Amino acid sequence: MQSFNTSLSTPDFYLNGFIGLEVYFLWLSIAYIVIFSFAIAGNITLICIIKLEQNLHTPMYIFLCVLAVIDIGGCVSTIPKILQITLFNVRAISFHVCFLQMFSVLFLSAMESGVLAVMAYDRYVAICNPLRYTSILTPASITKILLVVFLRCIVLTGMFPVLASRLPYCSSTDVPQCYCDHIPVARLSCADITLNNIYGLCVAFLVVGMDLMYISFTYIMIIRAVLKLASKTARVKAFSTCGPHFTVILYIYTSSLLTYLINRFGQNQSQQLVVITTTFYIILPSILNPVIYAARNKEIREGYIKLFLKKTTHSIK
Repeated sequence: MQSFNTSLSTPDFYLNGFIGLEVYFLWLSIAYIVIFSFAIAGNITLICIIKLEQNLHTPMYIFLCVLAVIDIGGCVSTIPKILQITLFNVRAISFHVCFLQMFSVLFLSAMESGVLAVMAYDRYVAICNPLRYTSILTPASITKILLVVFLRCIVLTGMFPVLASRLPYCSSTDVPQCYCDHIPVARLSCADITLNNIYGLCVAFLVVGMDLMYISFTYIMIIRAVLKLASKTARVKAFSTCGPHFTVILYIYTSSLLTYLINRFGQNQSQQLVVITTTFYIILPSILNPVIYAARNKEIREGYIKLFLKKTTHSIK
């Protein structure tokens, strides 16, 4: 049987994740528009606050800015196509755009995991070695750390679209998702995808597994250092500085594990459950991260208030 993805012709894929939910398309469209608007506005506002407030020009908030940029990218890479489906019922996505989206989603997810690991290191230095905080996390060292994370993610996730695009797609090109993900797309191939599965497991361990082990080790060291503090007030303050980061970690890694298990072993589960779970994993952090940091970080809250008051004052004038 001749495969479609030859040098002469490539197939369009069809994102059929919302099949059976057509009656809810209007409500889904409204929900995704609201999510997209809040995510973009929340993360851009967060970046602006950190840029405008001089006291927030510290490594922790620089990493938070990077996380906000990643969240914006996650929304931009998925929600416009989802809205195309729910508003206009346009499910087709070209062969090359599908694999570009696949790379974008996987790269941004890996970057988010890497930045969370770097933020754990930031908290470790701030609590366990506060006197050397600024000398350890200099602008040069921050740039090098982020560059290493970037290169790791681009090399490891860049292989996913390469491996998947080289597979022969001989019959069905109906992706049971609302965006192009590696395993759901690879399963459509008429060839053996053992290599794809093995590589996916290896990358999951090298990225999420290693990052999670590093974060766990870092927090063990942080907890040991905090418990040695003599003052209860100092212990509470130290733990509170880790609160937003720890909350984000719990949500992201729990949803990441759930999404991975559903994609790998959830073929017999409800298609709507699979779609909703995986979509929420990609999109919800974009809304939750700014909210969590605003709710649990005094400096960010004060920045929001100053920015809001400044806008209100200008509008009155």
